[in-house]
This record gives sequence, structure tokens and C-alpha cells, in this order.
Amino acid sequence: MVLKISFLFCLAFLFVINSFSQTKDTSSTFAYSFYVDAYYAAYTDSVGEGNYVKFPSVSPRNGFGLNTAMFTAQYDAKKVRGMIALHYGDIPKSSWSSTFNNIMEAHAGVRLCKKLWLDAGFFRTHIGAEGLLPKENFASAVSVTTYYEPYYESGVRFNYNPCSKLSLNVYALNGYNIYEDNNKKKSLGLLATYFLGDKGNIGYDNYIGDDTPTSADTISHLRFYQNIFFNYQIKKLKVQIGVDYALQKNSKIAQADKSASMFSGLLSLKYQFSTPFALYARGETFNDREGFMSGVITDKQNNLTGLILWGATLGAEYKPADNSYIRLEARQLQMDKDQEIFRWKNENKSSRMEMMVNMGITF
Repeated sequence: MVLKISFLFCLAFLFVINSFSQTKDTSSTFAYSFYVDAYYAAYTDSVGEGNYVKFPSVSPRNGFGLNTAMFTAQYDAKKVRGMIALHYGDIPKSSWSSTFNNIMEAHAGVRLCKKLWLDAGFFRTHIGAEGLLPKENFASAVSVTTYYEPYYESGVRFNYNPCSKLSLNVYALNGYNIYEDNNKKKSLGLLATYFLGDKGNIGYDNYIGDDTPTSADTISHLRFYQNIFFNYQIKKLKVQIGVDYALQKNSKIAQADKSASMFSGLLSLKYQFSTPFALYARGETFNDREGFMSGVITDKQNNLTGLILWGATLGAEYKPADNSYIRLEARQLQMDKDQEIFRWKNENKSSRMEMMVNMGITF
């Protein structure tokens, strides 16, 4: 009986002490949102009914479809924070992890000191000039450069904001575009962004790691991927520039013990004629001659090669409200003349035309 009374007393005492020691965080906020993007697309690329076209991501098949139905929740407090984003549709089915297909990102964070946070979990990519969703970009379809950049990653992130104009993020990751580790090696990444007031930003990001699976050969394929980006607005004109350059050890096709390189870039322009109407254009190039990013194919001359291409996009946007858009967009992708990777009307082709209409809303 004495032990029982003592136990109850201890519980009551701890409850009282806990009540006095805890202070309510009145600065905490909780927010949530929904995002839906639907589309109709047509490609000169015969892939069969219901199949995804090459470079599948946004609007990845012929006909009507749903790019994403997305839910995001975010909690922010003085010492802790967290967020989760869930998605369903053609984007996760065609481009996301098969294991964690409906998790776009989910991470928890703790403040280590005044300007330094530590976050851990699943993140969206820290690499690239473009975002992954139509609402984040001028154009709906992402460039081929963005397609071969990582979409998602897992690990920890140190976020340091020394001032309002500079943000620094350092990552320790499982690997390039993977949630689950495929070897015992960890990768590192950096994202540095300098904000140019309300006009835009400029930044640099990178990735360094060896993602050779443990079941494969023991030769190192250390990858060093770099990207620089620039966003700026001049009155009604918005400009976006992105340049990527990557090196990977022991990856040349003809000389397997030599390092291979890849470079790519994009230039996007958007002109806002009025509050609801805008026109946009994008030029892109992608050169992965050794195929360590895009894979190796056999061209018309029976040579082994990686993908080499350029593309041009033109589109118009109408925004019925600030949180919505309707876009009509066309793009041509042109491969190297000997790389006939598309098929149309029973013929192999080195180019593809595509057209899509997207309608999206955030609420």
C-alpha cells in the first residue's frame, strides 16, 4: 500500500513539475494545402496505349491524365519543425520511388542554435534550376536536364541562414535519386542561395558520391555533379538560367578506366502581358556522350553512345486566379541525327513533337 501511494505521489509530483517547466510556444504555426494538376497530352512517340513516353515525368502519356493530387502539411515552432507532402498521380507513378511511391517528402527538424537547423528524413532534390511541379516553373513539362537530375533524396540536412540574403544547406545522403541506401557509402551535397531582393536569386548546388551497388563490381564510379542557377525579373520579363556539369570516374564507354563528363543547360523566359496572361519560351541542351547519366544506346552507325539533344518549348498561360493556371504548351526535342530513339508511324525518328494542356489549382 505504501509503495502504491508513493508511486501515485511521484506521478503527481512529476506532472506538477512538468506543468511548471513547460512553456507554451505561442509562435508555432500549422499550415496545410492541396494541389491538383490535370492534363491532356499528345506526342509523336508511339509507345502503346497507357504507356509512358520517353523522359516521363510531367504529363507523361498520350491522352487525358492526372499529374498529381497532392497534400502538404507543415508545422513550424521556435525549436522544432516538420513537414510531410503526399502525392498521387502520373508524376509519382512514372518518376518516383517504387518503395515509397506516395511520399514526396517528409522530414522533422530541430533548431541547434539561433540560425542553424538540423532536418532528417526524405527530401525533394536540392539540385537544379527548375522545380519538379508545373506550378513551380514557367513551363509545365520539365527539361531533359531536370529529368536526369535527382527528384528525391534521403538523409540529413544542416540549414544555416547567416542573414536574410543568404541560405546555406549541407546534406549527408544515401545516394543520387534514392531513398534507400544501395551500398555502405554516403554522399554529400551543398546548396547555396543568394537572394537578390524581390527580383530573384542566384545559387550553386552540387552532389558528390559513389552509388555503385554492392552487388555490382567494386570499381568506383564517384560522381561529382554541379549546377548553377539564376532567376531574375526585369519589369514584366522573368529570366531563368541553369547550367549543369558532371564528372564520373571509370565511366567512358571505350575506356572504362577513364572519367566521363556530361553538360547541359536551359534558358527560360516568361513575359507577363497582363495580370492573367503570359507567354513563355525555353531552350535546352543535354550532352551525355558517355551515357553515364542517360544510359548507353546503339545509334544508326552501330556506335555505342549516350544521349545528345536540344529542345525548344513555347507556351501560353492564363491565370483565372492567383492560385490557378491554364497552359497550352508545345515542345520539340531533337536528338543527334543518328540517335533514333522515338518511333512514329512505323518509322524510327530522331525528333519528337509534343503538345499539352495543363490545368492546376492550389488551395
